[in-house]
Amino acid sequence: MTDDIHPFPLLAMVGQTELKTALILGLINPQVGGILLSGPYGVGKTTAVRALIDLMPFVTREPPDADGKTIVERMRLIELPLNARLEDVVGGINERVALEQRIVRLEEGILARAHGNVLYVDEINLLDQAVVDAILDAAAQGRTFVRRGAMVRLFPSQFVLIGSMNPEEGALRPQILDRFGLRVWVAPVNDQRARLEIYRRARDFRNDPAGFRQAYAAQTAALAEEIMIAREILPHVTIPPELEEQALALVQQLRIPSHRAEIALLEGARARAAADFRNVVNAEDIRRIAPLALTWRHSDWFDRHTAGVQAEQTAINAALDALFPLAETGRRRSRRSTVRQIEEGDT
Repeated sequence: MTDDIHPFPLLAMVGQTELKTALILGLINPQVGGILLSGPYGVGKTTAVRALIDLMPFVTREPPDADGKTIVERMRLIELPLNARLEDVVGGINERVALEQRIVRLEEGILARAHGNVLYVDEINLLDQAVVDAILDAAAQGRTFVRRGAMVRLFPSQFVLIGSMNPEEGALRPQILDRFGLRVWVAPVNDQRARLEIYRRARDFRNDPAGFRQAYAAQTAALAEEIMIAREILPHVTIPPELEEQALALVQQLRIPSHRAEIALLEGARARAAADFRNVVNAEDIRRIAPLALTWRHSDWFDRHTAGVQAEQTAINAALDALFPLAETGRRRSRRSTVRQIEEGDT
């Protein structure tokens, strides 16, 4: 038996509250935009992700060539190998079939197989940049184009993206980092008793995986059922307008440039409300999700660049006012061009 078949139960993990919360919310609401786990080796990142196998919700699928028929099955965990080539990821020509049968056809890659599932990318900061870009494009667009010469195929590729990394080995590009909705710093557990308990549970699981998992079976089944219920509640969850405005004020106060910040914050809050069997987001939801959605989003470089742009724009406007003073426009015209409406902030 291996961890892939019989994973360590998520609820058996000691501590790591934010880690467990983020992964559960990602299963409830894929619109949070993916989850990035960052931390040193040996703190349970991959163990936690593989534990989701026990918690995967049931989804309705339409298999290829199903003639309109659908099946209901659990979501799956698709792991991307670190040595994956771009063609493995996006798809390409089946060389064996081409050689043996002299038939050239485009076949799906890992991104297409991840459709409707969870795609886990371990050590994402070590992947070839072209592979990372392909994954992020598919996550954003929900589809993958495979093109080989004149041959083109389009595969649906909607999935929950989870990435993990050890920052000691290098940072992610800001563009990639921004694409993850929730971010978790998975720190080592410092409490001595807790660390000892981690060892004991790891030992017990290694000695008797089935027996250890059985001890958490009831809790795990209950959590899996709650995730399914939360996914049913989610479409009905609303956010009071005043809370939306406060959330946006928080993002702006922290001077976060990316609009993905408020999307992750508000969608994460909706997922938490659903997980708590509520259909209205409250202030506690915002408080709990904010550290997950807003961490690592502030940019000192952006602040400096914006200040420089504003200073330059002020100088340009002053010169324009001196040389090209605005004439009185007189009575407002009954019809304005779309360009003018855009300029005047009306669209």
